[in-house]
Formats: sequence, structure tokens, C-alpha cells
Amino acid sequence: MSVVVVVGAQWGDEGKGKIVDLLSGDFDVVARYQGGANAGHTVIIQDKKYVLHLIPSGILHEKTECVIGNGVVIDPVALVEEIRLLEDMGVKIQGRLWISQKAHLIMPYHKLLDSVSEEQEGDKKIGTTKRGIGPAYVDKANRRGIRIVDLLDRASFEAKLRRNIATSNEVLEKIYGHLPLDVDAIVEEYLKFDEIIDPYIKDVSVYLQNTIEAKKSVLLEGAQGTLLDVDHGTYPYVTSSNPTSGGACLGVGIGPTKITEVMGVIKAYTTRVGEGPFPTELNDDMGDTLRREGQEFGATTGRPRRCGWYDAVIARYAVRVNGIDSLAITKMDVLDKLETIRVCTGYRYKEKLLKEFPTDAHILKNCEPVYEDLPGWQSDTSSARSWEELPKVARDYLQYLESITGAPVKIVSIGSKRSQTIFR
Repeated sequence: MSVVVVVGAQWGDEGKGKIVDLLSGDFDVVARYQGGANAGHTVIIQDKKYVLHLIPSGILHEKTECVIGNGVVIDPVALVEEIRLLEDMGVKIQGRLWISQKAHLIMPYHKLLDSVSEEQEGDKKIGTTKRGIGPAYVDKANRRGIRIVDLLDRASFEAKLRRNIATSNEVLEKIYGHLPLDVDAIVEEYLKFDEIIDPYIKDVSVYLQNTIEAKKSVLLEGAQGTLLDVDHGTYPYVTSSNPTSGGACLGVGIGPTKITEVMGVIKAYTTRVGEGPFPTELNDDMGDTLRREGQEFGATTGRPRRCGWYDAVIARYAVRVNGIDSLAITKMDVLDKLETIRVCTGYRYKEKLLKEFPTDAHILKNCEPVYEDLPGWQSDTSSARSWEELPKVARDYLQYLESITGAPVKIVSIGSKRSQTIFR
């Protein structure tokens, strides 16, 4: 029996989709524990591209069952569209996908409030995907959210929904000058959604506990990354949930003593989407090179990602707050042509050398990265299939990252295909 948590060790977009897909073939169940359709996992199998937003990428292994946990906020439109898209691509969903009855629903007013409030912020905007994630989590914390279980009682569901829409319409009209939403149309739409997803609903906590007791294996995957965690990320430029490993147990309803390993996924360089401080960001030709070679555009929004050098301060922080046991290094091949590769080993702030990640976003914004320059290998790594087949200089780079980050490298990805992976 093993219960492994896979977390992003930067700002998300580290390539967790591919890593989870690779590992899923050896697991009985893959469960998503937080986030919403604002996250995107891209998996390429035999030149066919799958972009997943809510359903775990384990669904692409026909013997693996998948779970969407209570910690996820579900957009019915996005979920139904994703199910149909996968079915059209020949992926069997029914009998393999289970959704927690405790998961909260994203409503049309969540998306609209997300959009109008973000637009009003101007230069102070967070950089959300405007998919209603934040407002849905606000309602959850405010104890006025609507869960999937509420769909079972039409009268109660309709009463809750009408109350929430009335409140949201008042905010939309009086604060943002926006037209009110049609209550009756929304009620009807969500009752139809209940009919579609009814076969997928399950008590996920009981299901996973039974799975673990049966000595089967479970892989828990989060969306986004450590630095977007609402508690441990670059607040306020964060998501509205806990992508860190601590959020895994809360998000699916199992105890922390069941976790056997935490794997961190991290790029051989660093990227982030959206606003907020980014010490190693490169606003020059090198940044453009990393973006172009790494095809760094968001799977969900298509937004160009901000690119920079590997940040060991962030990496060490991620290892600590997640309890990371091993690392999966992705996109090594993006560095193949570089003569020199830089690694940030610390920050300089007002003549002080910082080795630990600062909590204050203002301090982080004004930190200067301290770099160690390493030689590049300047040769193609995409065809390597073992550690020994990597150029010695590339192996030296990885071993340096191990030593400065504090966790061993277990997987190296040198391309988007399943076959372009080295297991060490």
C-alpha cells in the first residue's frame, strides 16, 4: 500500500500533468484534492494532446480510477465539457470517475464577480483566471456555499441558490453597475447538471479509506504550486486553496498518517503566470528564449508565462513546507543549447544575504538574486533514456540542484512525450 502526494514546487505549471500521468499506471486510484478549472494539465500520448482541467490525468490509464475530492470547487460547465471531450477522444469515464458529494459548486455569479472585481482593481489586480475560483472559496468559508449534495433536495437547493443570487445581484448592481442575473435560468441549468453527474457521485472519504485498507495504491495530486498556496505562497498573489501537501488530506478526507511519500515537481528553470514578485524573472532575450523553447503558455488561459532561472531559495522552501521526499525535474531539454546556466542560491536585500524565503511580498519584490553560474552541456538530451545517457555536465547540473535544494532527483523529464522520461 502506498499513498503518494504529488505537489508543484514553484508557482504551478511545473509539468505535474505529465508526471502524474507517468506514475498513474502503477496506481489504483488518482485523486485531485484542491483547486478548480483554473488549473490545466497537458499530457501528450502518441502525439495526441489531452488538456485536463478538473479530471486527474490518471483517467488516461484505463485501469486507473479517478477522484475529484471535496477540496475542489467544480464548475459544472467545465466538468461536463471535459467529460464529453474525453469520451469523444475514446476515453471511458463512467465507472472510473468519482466526485465527492461535499465538493462546492462554482456558480455563474462567482465567475461574474471574479471578472468585474478583477477589472476594477486595475494595477493592483491579482491576475486571476476569472473562472470564479476565489469567490466560490469565499462562499465556502463564509458558510453560504452550495455543495453537490445540495442538488439532492430540489426545494432546499433552489432556496439556497435564490438567496445567494439575490445577494450577488445586489453587489453586481450597486457596486459594479452590472445587470442582474436570471435566477430561474440558473436554477434550471444546475438541476440539469445534477442529472448528468449523478452516476459519478460518491462518498470519497469512505471510498479512499476502503481502497487503502485493501492495500491498494493512491496518488493524490494538487493543482497550481507551493508558491500559490493561500497560506504559504506569495500572498496576496496566490490561489484560494492549499496546493501544498498539507491540503491533500483535507481535500479528500483521509488522515495524514496514511501518506507514505511526497514528490515535488519542479522545472529546471522557473516560471509563473499572473501578477506578483518573481526574483529571478528575466525580462530580456534569455527570458524570451526560455519561453519560446519551453513553449511557456498557460494550458488554461494561453497567457505567456514569465520565465527566469532556477530559484533554490524557493525550492528549499517548497521542500520544507511540503516535506518533499524526492523531486521530479521537468523541461531539462529546454536548457540544452545554453552555454551558461544560472542558479539563484540566495537573495540580497538591503545589503543582507537571505537564504530563507521571505514572508513579506514587498521584501521579495525588492530582493536581488545571488547567482551561481554553471556550464551548459550544449547537446541534445531529448533522446536520453537513462541517467548514464545524459551528458556528464547535465548530470552535474542535476546533482548540484539536489545538493542545494535538499532532496534527491527521482525523475528527469526531457520532453513532453511519455517516453522522454528518465527514472533514476
